[in-house]
Amino acid sequence: MTTDAKAKLKDILSAISDMNYINPGDIPNIDLYMDQVTTFMDEHLRSSKRYEDDKVLTKTMINNYAKNNLLPPPIKKKYSKEHVLVMIFIYYFKNILSIKDIEILLNPITEKYFGNHTGLDMNAIYEEVLELEKSRIDAVTKDIVRSYDDASKCFSDAPEDEQEYLQIFAFICSLSFDVYVKKLLMQKIIDGLDTPDDGGKKGKKKK
Repeated sequence: MTTDAKAKLKDILSAISDMNYINPGDIPNIDLYMDQVTTFMDEHLRSSKRYEDDKVLTKTMINNYAKNNLLPPPIKKKYSKEHVLVMIFIYYFKNILSIKDIEILLNPITEKYFGNHTGLDMNAIYEEVLELEKSRIDAVTKDIVRSYDDASKCFSDAPEDEQEYLQIFAFICSLSFDVYVKKLLMQKIIDGLDTPDDGGKKGKKKK
């Protein structure tokens, strides 16, 4: 691939390394109204938006999360720090998993640890997962570079003016295959979890 393509990849990898995370300490310890929650999320996850006018979170989204049992109901129209932590999990999951899968995955967490003031709580769970994700950045970056290098070797016999686009296409196909395999794995794991309405029977097939 061209020098420009390599420079663009370098910028993207740099952005991944500098990815913004919402640390538990960033979240106010006071309960927030819905407008305050959407403003907070938009400010702290701005770097993850594709377009400047994209919304990280809207009132409609929050209402839908509560309606679909993804989010515990607010107290007197206010959302606690734990509510915000749950919304952050939902924000990342919703780009990959269905609403039903997110419900199955999150319900045991919110039912057992949301509002728990003795022992493990939502804050501790979030911190543990956050540290795990941060520890994966280097490995993920190296894997992306390896996929890029492999794609750069493809279509060596293609006409020179067509080579770069074909290599970029191969690179995106490689990345999408990784996403597909991991998404399939997540779905299989979730299918083996207790669903909210299956009476504790594992592996219930969804219709």
